[in-house]
Amino acid sequence: MTTVPGRRSSTFTRLLRHGFTDPSAAERLLGLDALASVRSDSVLLEALGATADPDLALRSLVRLVEAGTDDADERRMLLGTLVTAKPLRDRLLGVLGASEALGDHLARHPRDWKALATYEATDLHPGVAEFERELADAVDPDSLRIAYRRCLLAIAARDVSGTIDVAETAAELADLATATLRAALAIARAAAPADAALCRLAVIAMGKCGGHELNYVSDVDVIFVAEPADGVEEGKAVPAATRLAAHMMRICSDTTVEGTIWPVDANLRPEGRNGPLVRTLSSHLAYYQRWAKTWEFQALLKARPVAGDPGLGAEYVEAVSPLVWQAADRENFVADVQKMRRRVVDNIPADRVHRELKLGPGGLRDVEFAVQLLQLVHGRSDATLHSGSTLEALRALAEGGYVGRVDASQFDEAYRFLRAMEHRIQLYRLRRTHLVPEDEADLRRLGRSLGMRTDPVAELNKAWRRHASVVRRLHEKLFYRPLLDAVAQLAPGESRLSAKAAGIRLEALGYADPAAALRHLEALSSGVSRKAAIQRTLLPVLLGWFADSADPDAGLLGFRKVSDALGMTPWYLRLLRDEGAAAENLARVLSAGRLAPDLLLRAPEAVAILGDPGGLKPRTREHLEQEVLAAVGRSGGAEAAVAAVRGIRRRELFRTTAADIIRSYGTEERPAEQDPGALVDRVGSAVSDLNAATLSGALRAAVREGWGDDLPTRFAVIGMGRFGGHELGYGSDADVLFVHEPREGVSDQEASRAANTVVSEMRRLLQLPTADPPLLIDADLRPEGKSGPMVRTLKSYEAYYRRWALVWESQALLRAEPVAGDEELGRAFVGLIDPLRYPVEGLGDDAVRDIRRLKARMESERMPRGADPTLHAKLGRGGLSDVEWTVQLMQLQHGWAEPGLRTTRTREALAAGCAAGLIPAEDARTLDEAWVLATRVRNAVMLVRGRPGDTFPSNPREVTAVGRYLGYEPGHLGDMLDDYRRITRRARAVMEERFYGAT
Repeated sequence: MTTVPGRRSSTFTRLLRHGFTDPSAAERLLGLDALASVRSDSVLLEALGATADPDLALRSLVRLVEAGTDDADERRMLLGTLVTAKPLRDRLLGVLGASEALGDHLARHPRDWKALATYEATDLHPGVAEFERELADAVDPDSLRIAYRRCLLAIAARDVSGTIDVAETAAELADLATATLRAALAIARAAAPADAALCRLAVIAMGKCGGHELNYVSDVDVIFVAEPADGVEEGKAVPAATRLAAHMMRICSDTTVEGTIWPVDANLRPEGRNGPLVRTLSSHLAYYQRWAKTWEFQALLKARPVAGDPGLGAEYVEAVSPLVWQAADRENFVADVQKMRRRVVDNIPADRVHRELKLGPGGLRDVEFAVQLLQLVHGRSDATLHSGSTLEALRALAEGGYVGRVDASQFDEAYRFLRAMEHRIQLYRLRRTHLVPEDEADLRRLGRSLGMRTDPVAELNKAWRRHASVVRRLHEKLFYRPLLDAVAQLAPGESRLSAKAAGIRLEALGYADPAAALRHLEALSSGVSRKAAIQRTLLPVLLGWFADSADPDAGLLGFRKVSDALGMTPWYLRLLRDEGAAAENLARVLSAGRLAPDLLLRAPEAVAILGDPGGLKPRTREHLEQEVLAAVGRSGGAEAAVAAVRGIRRRELFRTTAADIIRSYGTEERPAEQDPGALVDRVGSAVSDLNAATLSGALRAAVREGWGDDLPTRFAVIGMGRFGGHELGYGSDADVLFVHEPREGVSDQEASRAANTVVSEMRRLLQLPTADPPLLIDADLRPEGKSGPMVRTLKSYEAYYRRWALVWESQALLRAEPVAGDEELGRAFVGLIDPLRYPVEGLGDDAVRDIRRLKARMESERMPRGADPTLHAKLGRGGLSDVEWTVQLMQLQHGWAEPGLRTTRTREALAAGCAAGLIPAEDARTLDEAWVLATRVRNAVMLVRGRPGDTFPSNPREVTAVGRYLGYEPGHLGDMLDDYRRITRRARAVMEERFYGAT
């Protein structure tokens, strides 16, 4: 085949037009003697161009023809088929263009191409019996592998040529697997007739094989059940059955020159890989009745006897079936299935999530999981749902009214498309994979194999993303939308979930009061208004997020209250509908506890914060003070001014609590925060800054009300304790000292009266009964405590501290920091106290003993009666007090020499002590971990209960909510308490060594 130099032949152009990507190589292959009799036939070129990969098809064809050159008649038959027998030609070339692995098989076994003529009629679908006949001559593992691959070749040919659809392909693959398991078991029995005589062995297919929906390459999941043969002891029968089962597995799983069939996986058996491979029926039942987890019953949905003793297999399925359909009644059913769903996605490597066709978001597992969950819930009372096939079960759910018919049709289409992609990806090299390829050539072949010819890569990506997007909402659509259909106005004749079935589903989801939940749904979604229509779109998704919380009822009730308050506001529903994160953020916040919803419900317009990309970011103290002081300036009187200030505080508290909840729980948009210390620091700084700004506003309002802008004394507020340390929690009071300094020409008495009036007015204004949370001012750390004057001059503080100060007062001053008022006076106060809190040369032995005695007395006297000292976050073993006193002793002793220790923040001082070599790094990490955990527990209790607390709640829902905030899944609350005790026990050991000097 010669051409003019520099010019391309007409064949080259035709090859390009027919889809070849390497026309030069194809032209050379067509010029080989092996294809001499057919190279000029236009039918062959068109048939090659119709394949998924014409270049691959041609290469594999040449290998096949050359492999059969020793038999001239065989070669002529093959070449004649390529020209005259269109159905067979299309099947052969279709397989060669779609599967490199099957092309390799034909090159090794060239006569096997004739298997493509098997079951040629479009209406003839082979079953187990037909495949058993095809495998009947296999008497050893290699001959079984060859026969299996020959049958697989016939299925693939019918698949790629469109003779069978994806569901029929999966069913035929499952039937072939059944026949193969039977043949493998027969070979194993023949190899060990003595073992075969001792037992009855049944093989139960699970997973996709059990569901009659197998892939081209997949583990075949099985469970083995055995019983003794007549007159045989169980102690002899079970080991014999185990040997037979293990041999059968090796026959299928081992790899030789003929490749492998597929791995047989028995890890779904009781106790998994740690349990015995084979059990008796009674042993299986004993395990399932006592020990099995919810996911094991979900797996048993697909159990189907496929090989071995048919009677025993039927007994097994009959015995376990009632247990499957009682699984939804189990304690923690919803928590278990939700955990399993999250774990699937969490275990996918980050670099593969976007390519995971099976396990990723919008993947096959989403469809299968949702369908199985619906089966478990409604199959208790509806036997029509008892199918192991995903598509059959989906069809039954639609016919029963549990899923809308349109939704079911869309999901059926999406599932079929994704399964077809999975099949063609695996078929190429017959490898077990669910990753969509990244290589352009692989994507092109995949797209063409699915009938996309204009721009295969672009068309494939577009279709894949479209179907994945549909599936991504599958769980919400299938599981929650019918709940709305139960209460909403539906078109006549449209199938709907009954109120009873809706209640059952809500109860299974974890709603404690399904009747009330249905009333809320009816109130929100009934009617024909635009508001109701948008709610019907939002609620399926929101219900899932509510159910994924510790208190779904509270979440739904809160949403109804917010919607009642804002439902007629144009931006509200638009925000939830159009801003992806806003609706999920709202659902998480409303169902996480009482504090955040209470704050929101007092001013529902704050929900806008949840839709602003920067809305959850805490505002700086400077910005807060600017807004607070501007609000005071606009207000008419002190009470109105502080009311405005407290409104700002409420809004900002909601911002902080919402951000904390969302960062701790995580959302689709924002995974859970990995650094608990960062969460604690954010909350502490945000609440401390907010309270400081609030005090600034109250101070300005009080001064303006009595003196305008001419207060006769300079006035400053000094934050103490956790306030001064920027470590306030949601339930903390504001510990402060008040200091003033008379202005020039003002008498001490007049200045003192003015300062005391300001303090009294600030406290009154901040505690007025309103809908906003009060800010309690605590000045008990002042000199002389409750019996001392509320406010002193700078000279009075100096005189007192110089003459009367005790060591505990020096310790308390470690966390003193100006927070409001006259900045120059605040700095002067800090200059006054620095020598007391960072004494030169540290503390003397007597002072150290005093601190230790005081700490010991606190431990014995201040612990609440009946409190568990191992779980009390503040005063308990290894809690906040232990860590803070240890750090503060280090500051008192070494702060004069180590500048890093001169900080009011506990964690910062601890890190500085470690950097200075004053405490080993491991001890510092132990104390820091305990302090962070104890702080988070206190914050969690306040978020959940809406009131402060220093220990874990006793109410089950509340303690579950605390656990979720701390990162523990439902059902693992024991782990949470064990971890808390372990972490704080280690911190106590460090404290006793570092603080008390114990060894």
